Order: sequence, then C-alpha cells, then structure tokens
Amino acid sequence: MLRALWAAAAGMKAQQLFVDTIANNLANVNTPGFKKSRVNFQDLLYQTVTIAGSKAPGGGQLPVGIQIGLGVQPVAIEKLFSQGEITETQNPLDIVIEGNGFFQVLQADGNVAFSRDGSFKLDKDGRLTTANGMPLEPEIIIPADAITVSISHDGTVSVLTPGTTTPQEVGKINLAKFINPAGLENLGYNLYRATDASGEAVTGTPGLEGFGAVAQGFLEISNVQVVEEMVNMIIAQRAYEVSSKAIEATDEMLRIANNIRR
Repeated sequence: MLRALWAAAAGMKAQQLFVDTIANNLANVNTPGFKKSRVNFQDLLYQTVTIAGSKAPGGGQLPVGIQIGLGVQPVAIEKLFSQGEITETQNPLDIVIEGNGFFQVLQADGNVAFSRDGSFKLDKDGRLTTANGMPLEPEIIIPADAITVSISHDGTVSVLTPGTTTPQEVGKINLAKFINPAGLENLGYNLYRATDASGEAVTGTPGLEGFGAVAQGFLEISNVQVVEEMVNMIIAQRAYEVSSKAIEATDEMLRIANNIRR
C-alpha cells in the first residue's frame, strides 16, 4: 500500500505543475506575442511481479503478466507557436508577423535573442527597439525629421522627410526561423534564445522562403484561449482531488491493518 501513497503523491505533484503552467498562461493572456505552454506527462517505472509469456504453475503460458505502476511524471513543458489573434493598433511602430518567424533583437551582452512581440519603440538615437531598449538586428535608425514611417510586407522600412516626395529606404527587417521552435529557451521579457534542441536560426526576408509577411499597425496578441485554460484548470483540479482521495483511502487501509488485534 505504500506504493499507492507514492504514486498518488506523484500524481498530485504533476497536477500542481499543470496548474502552475495554466496560471502562467492566463496571466499572459494580454501579453503581445506570448505563446501558451502545455505540460506533457508520462507514466513512471513499473514493478514487474509476473512477466507475460512466462510459464504458469500448471505448465501453460501466462497470457498476461502483473506490473504495478509507480505514478506519473512531467517530461516537458512545450511552447505552442500557433498564430495568436491579430489586432489593429494604427501605431506605425507596431509590427505583426503573419505566419512563421521571429524578430531578432540585440541583447546588452551582444548576443541575439528572438521575439514575436512587435510593439517597437524609438530610442534617443532613433533606433527601433523593444520596450526594454534592445535594438532590432540588423539595426534600423529612423531620422529625427521623418514625417512618416512605412513598413512593407517584405520588411522594407522607408521614411518620408520634409522637402521630399519619394520615401527613402532606411533599413530592412529580417526574420529568423527554427526547425524546432519548441526547443527555444524562454528568457522572459518576451524573448527566446536558441539552443541545441531548437537548431541554429535561419534568417530571411519576410514573405519569402517559408517566412511570414509583416504588417504595419498591427500586433499579435497571446495565443492563450481563456475558455480552454479554464477547462484545463478544472481537469487538473479534479485529478489533484482524485489523487488526494487515493491517499486518504490508502491511509484508511493502513489504519485498519494497524489496528488488527489477535
């Protein structure tokens, strides 16, 4: 019966992690470019009492063995990179990726990070940066006297300055993609870092070679579905409750056995 205690405890721990993940998804329901997470579980080792196919006491062959499961464990928390809802903002520095790809931003340590958050700002030097001041890679500088900023679907950034009638190109947004985006490491701040699991970043032009096109004046909101997360929370809560009931039942059985008198 001690096996039942540990198996049920493993189930409660697993469901607690499930709820933690759901809570983080719900907390980021309005975070631009946020991608929801999903917990993957697998059963633990089994204690084999009788092997299927072994010889039975009567001389025959056992068609089914006896294996006792020892519980469950989480094996992965996977990011799901499905497209989030797109909302119009009319802000010329808001950019959405329609399809596959990540923006590239330069961190303070000189390493490149990746993001789906297209809510860009201008710093004092006119560079396009994230809300945390990390500039786009490659760098794009908007002149101080720019009247309008235009971003085409292929990532070309053009500005119109006083005294001119033809927009002037000032830079181009390149996107990155990965063979296994679920293998990216979460850094927080809407950023990801490449790992051996994700593979090296492949860069290219928006709208070409499998990259999504970009659109100006729009933002990608989180792909979290509140109703789906609430249903998952109910499922996790009930599973947690059932595991706790198994512990109560095992404890009661141990109490009865402990109180047996001759």
